[in-house]
Amino acid sequence: MRPPRLRGGSSAPLPWRSLGTTAGARAPISTPAAPAQPTEPLSAYFSNHKATRAPAVAEVLTSTLRSLFAKSPSHLRAFPLLKSAAFDTALPPDALVDAVLCAAAGRDSGSPVAAAFVSLLSRLLTSLSRAGHTTAATVAYDHMVARGIVPDVKSRTDLLIATARCSSAVDALTLFAEMRARGDHVDAWMFDALMRACVKEGMHQDAVRLFDEMPGAEVEPDQRVYALVIAALCKLRDADRALLLLGEMKVAGFETWDFTYRSVVDVLVKAGRMEEALRVKDEMLASGKKMDVILATILMHGYCLRREVRTALDLFEETVANGILPTNVTYGMLIYACHQEGMTQKVYLLCRQMRGQGLLPSSIEFNLVIKGLLHDKRWEDAVSLCEEMVDSRLPDVLTYNSLIHWLCQRHKLREALNLFDKMKETGVKPSIVTYHSLLMGYCQKGCMDEAVKLYSEMPVEGFVPNAVTYTTLMKGYIKRNNFGKAYALLDEMKQNGVSCNEFTYNVLINGICMSDRICEVDEMLKNFISEGFVPTTMTYNSIINGFVKSGMMGSASAMYQQMCEKGIPTNILTYTSFIDGYCRTRCCDLALKMLNNLRCKGLQPDIAAYHALINGFCHEGNMSHAMQFLVILLKDGLTPTAAVYNSFITGYKNLKMMKEASKFYESMIKEGIAADTMTYTTLIDGFSKDGNVSFALELYSEMLAKGNIPDVITFTALTHGLIRSGDIDGAKKLLDEMRRLDVHPNVYIYNMLINGYLRDSKLQEAFQLHAEMLDRGIVPDDITDDILVGQKSLEGDSCADVQGPI
Repeated sequence: MRPPRLRGGSSAPLPWRSLGTTAGARAPISTPAAPAQPTEPLSAYFSNHKATRAPAVAEVLTSTLRSLFAKSPSHLRAFPLLKSAAFDTALPPDALVDAVLCAAAGRDSGSPVAAAFVSLLSRLLTSLSRAGHTTAATVAYDHMVARGIVPDVKSRTDLLIATARCSSAVDALTLFAEMRARGDHVDAWMFDALMRACVKEGMHQDAVRLFDEMPGAEVEPDQRVYALVIAALCKLRDADRALLLLGEMKVAGFETWDFTYRSVVDVLVKAGRMEEALRVKDEMLASGKKMDVILATILMHGYCLRREVRTALDLFEETVANGILPTNVTYGMLIYACHQEGMTQKVYLLCRQMRGQGLLPSSIEFNLVIKGLLHDKRWEDAVSLCEEMVDSRLPDVLTYNSLIHWLCQRHKLREALNLFDKMKETGVKPSIVTYHSLLMGYCQKGCMDEAVKLYSEMPVEGFVPNAVTYTTLMKGYIKRNNFGKAYALLDEMKQNGVSCNEFTYNVLINGICMSDRICEVDEMLKNFISEGFVPTTMTYNSIINGFVKSGMMGSASAMYQQMCEKGIPTNILTYTSFIDGYCRTRCCDLALKMLNNLRCKGLQPDIAAYHALINGFCHEGNMSHAMQFLVILLKDGLTPTAAVYNSFITGYKNLKMMKEASKFYESMIKEGIAADTMTYTTLIDGFSKDGNVSFALELYSEMLAKGNIPDVITFTALTHGLIRSGDIDGAKKLLDEMRRLDVHPNVYIYNMLINGYLRDSKLQEAFQLHAEMLDRGIVPDDITDDILVGQKSLEGDSCADVQGPI
């Protein structure tokens, strides 16, 4: 087996093979006695080459070479002289070839050219090729061929390599085809060079074709050629032939390189043939080679493709324990796989482990870590990690947008605004998505003045308000029942040339349906239709749902008839609204009839439809019927949601059966369904009224620990429980907790506190709370006035018992 050939101009030259004038003819070269070393530099021959005409330079070269050849055909000074002429003068490549041939045979002689002179020209071709003078090398080669000279295999291989590197693998293949067409001798080194060029340029099919042509050229593949063709087959995903040639390579006695083993394992892994991949890995280790991080990563990827992420993580731990350090690729692949499987905590730990090793995730991987933490409601950890990575420039606009949007959705506007300021401080430019999230946050909080101020800043920052911008603001005004300003925004939107889309119209229609102005919806719909709006199923579902929520089942039925007359298709939401409406009006028999109609139309009840029925029966206190529909729901292959569990918990709470309510809560947690704010609020209210305030406070702590944000109803329930238990000061401290969590107290909370202090004859504290109430913009109601005017507490444990806000 031929030893690997050294490449590069500084490499020591290998022994030169000499060829005759025909391909394949070999002739030994005798080694002459070394002549005396020159006493002057070779450049002296061409010291005035810039001022000399090319013919004169060629004549000097020819004359000098002739005198050297006269002493010895392989004179040691001949090649340095020729090389100096090639690189230090402007002599054309064909003139260099002619000079050698003329000096070798005499100016007019037709004597055959000796092998020594062919070797000299081959060395010239190699020098030009290796120096990157591909054009000159090609011209010299073409002129040699035209003069009947076939350079040796090594120099032609160098020319092919140079052609592929400086031009393209296609040109190199064309040149190789010409060589073979002339019958020039080729060997494994040539195939190796060409296959390597093809693989490098992604021409894997051509690399395989070259390998298939080797038997016809009577050339046996060597170790390099086998490695290249296996690599090409693996890129082509031809796992079967790659395995076949791997076995053939071993039978031929060639050692298999680590890269070759890894390529075969990789293609098998991607083909889902994990067992075969593991067998190849075992063969590799049995041959004395060791597991490395690349092979381990490939195998981990294989397990992840099979959704066996835990097995991949076990291999990861084993790899680290054996002293093999994972790379960015290893961590990135595992982070993505764990994210896909919902293993958010592991994603975070991998990021931390990566950081401890001095590696950084990509921005995509980093955003997956942030997304996982937010999914687990660990927003503090997410924000902390973002701030920690600022110096590494990892947090980008997507990172900040994810965090800000999540915070705004969960009413944490203050934290979102702090992050917005830090975003700008770190040089990350906000996008229009950032502004939309903050607008949503302001609108949800009812802070419309701040929302409008932010909206006015958008054009200054280079953002043109679009349909989403205007619709978000409209939703904010609708939430505050300010339809006048919502309509004004609609007009401004049109004046600014922003198209009003279906979503915008439906938001306005849905808004008026959810308000106490549902009777205006007919006129609104007619106006919108006159502007070109085409009502859809969503539109009519919003209107029907609005009438249902208002208890106007007759109007809902009329709208349903109109929907059918216009040929607008109904869907599961249409029927679910009616089921919900009948249950709300305690007409569960009609709800059941609607459920049957739904099934007759070929529709399958969804979780919302079943929840409407369950909620209706729970509201009536008919828990046995509610349980029957829970069983049917499960038989239909549906999974109960938090809302379904909340209905049962509320139903049992209303029946003062907190033990049964707790059982549903425990079942909910066992099934992996996350309890939400309503779950905890209902339980807190129930246990508070049951006299178990200490357990209610434990539930509140658990609620916070799990990332649930308490709302004003939660605090109303806690305040009620603490005052009822006689802990008026503890109830008052809840105001500070609400301030910390940015939750605005309502009039019920202040009424209970004022009533509690009056009951304890603490008039000063009661009137201080009243003053604070007014300062915070909370309007007193009739109960407040009754308490303060009479300056005595109302009958009952607290005014919450009278008002019943929960």
